[in-house]
Amino acid sequence: MKRRHFLLGAGVTAMAASLPSVSGADNSSPAPLAAKALTSTPNVVEQSIASLQAAAQQGLLSSEQLTLAYLARIDRLDRGEQGFHAVLATNPAAVDDAKRLDAERRAGRVRGPLHGIALVIKDNIETLDPMATTAGSKVLASVRHMQDAPLVARLREAGAIILGKSNLSEWANYRSTRATSGWSGVGGQTHNAYDWSRNPSGSSSGSAVAAALSLCAAAIGSETDGSILAPSSLNGLVGLKPTVGLVSGRGIVPLSPRQDTAGPMGRCVEDVATLLKIISERPLEGISTMELSRAGVNGLRIGVMKGTPPHPTVAAASRQWPALFEKAGATVIEVTAPKALGEFGDLESEALSFEFKAAINAYLANLSDFGQPRDLAGLIAYNEAHAAEEMPYFGQEIFIDANARDGLNSKAYQQIKRKLSQLADEQGLMKLFNNQRLDLLLAPCNGPAELIDPTLGDRSDSSGGWPSICSAAAVAGYPSMTVPALQVDGLPVGIALVAPRFQEINLLRAGLVFESAVKARRAPPRA
Repeated sequence: MKRRHFLLGAGVTAMAASLPSVSGADNSSPAPLAAKALTSTPNVVEQSIASLQAAAQQGLLSSEQLTLAYLARIDRLDRGEQGFHAVLATNPAAVDDAKRLDAERRAGRVRGPLHGIALVIKDNIETLDPMATTAGSKVLASVRHMQDAPLVARLREAGAIILGKSNLSEWANYRSTRATSGWSGVGGQTHNAYDWSRNPSGSSSGSAVAAALSLCAAAIGSETDGSILAPSSLNGLVGLKPTVGLVSGRGIVPLSPRQDTAGPMGRCVEDVATLLKIISERPLEGISTMELSRAGVNGLRIGVMKGTPPHPTVAAASRQWPALFEKAGATVIEVTAPKALGEFGDLESEALSFEFKAAINAYLANLSDFGQPRDLAGLIAYNEAHAAEEMPYFGQEIFIDANARDGLNSKAYQQIKRKLSQLADEQGLMKLFNNQRLDLLLAPCNGPAELIDPTLGDRSDSSGGWPSICSAAAVAGYPSMTVPALQVDGLPVGIALVAPRFQEINLLRAGLVFESAVKARRAPPRA
């Protein structure tokens, strides 16, 4: 939900250098993994999916060893009083799944670039593993599912290992106006990967921190408005919110089906492109690293939003970005945001309150009965009865407001939805893209991260605000993306890119150009 409310990885050579050598082994050609058994834990820090896959293909790494290495890092960095609390639950079946995929590799079957690669999935996305899907709330802690969400099924079919479920801002940060990003009743407080005292942003907090700390190869988050981009930006990641509808929303605890979408979060553009291609419901061509590099931004028209970011370091850096893209072959135009982009915020909140009630009531009613409430009124009652656990810092006024709303057929909702679309899309983004014949819009993302404050909750204005084009993209269903741009006193800040619907390829083209030129990604101090 909204923030206030609610470098390419190392290459094969580097990966091989970080792995223990095997006496007498001939590394010039692949050999069965059993003949190259490793004698110690491999170094997985900052390794890209491609480098991990290449090491596995050369017999330098098994999926079992990779999975165990990530689980060891989770135990060391994520648990305990000073842990980051990014991973809410690990999958008891993960090691067995890795062994099975290793056997497939030995038999000559490699499913693709994700074969044997361990990922973390946000805990509002259903999996058939022996883990609950809780949305961060203890009310769903006993619920189990008999099938994967379609996006998880796609990942698993491609050979991915579901390592665990990540913590999140409870109910996707849609319960209270004073919520603290990254807190949930089930998982507690997730901490920023770069400064334990800082806010990780939300609601895909755990996915961002897990990927940033190399607790997994990459992660899947979800977004209604800002929940992929904001935590990715503040934790030094590439995050991509796809066009709504490109990735199936079935099997995801809903907030607003009109705006909700899952998307990839990783340490480099290449990893995000790899994940996106697999979870997409339609074929995506031209997004291999070679194809993206060859295309670059040559011929693209990029609109740079006028305005000065609140933080002077970010403002100074952002003045260099147009020249970077122009040098790479793009045409860059300074553009002024239409007035409409500053007028839809209250309408979005109104629309979401109608949509959440309808969506969550339908979702809960269709769940198998594990004793959990069957509607929003039941969730409210549960929270009141378990206030010490579920509401120690903030309440549920958004829930209460939503529960008082009429249905989606009401005249009030239909008017709000129509006006919201006009402001964010027709008079907002569509007007910008069409009038200037733009392919992309560019602005600084939010950041640097503010301190965690359980008393007052998130105060995003103090950390640089949030670009209106990103909220407009969320409302209108357009794709958006963030890429690491700089660090302010050791805290990451990313750029924000927005494209017309189903133009993810242009986001990836520009993101790869920017990433290659700036190389802003740095491993967190404790990684």
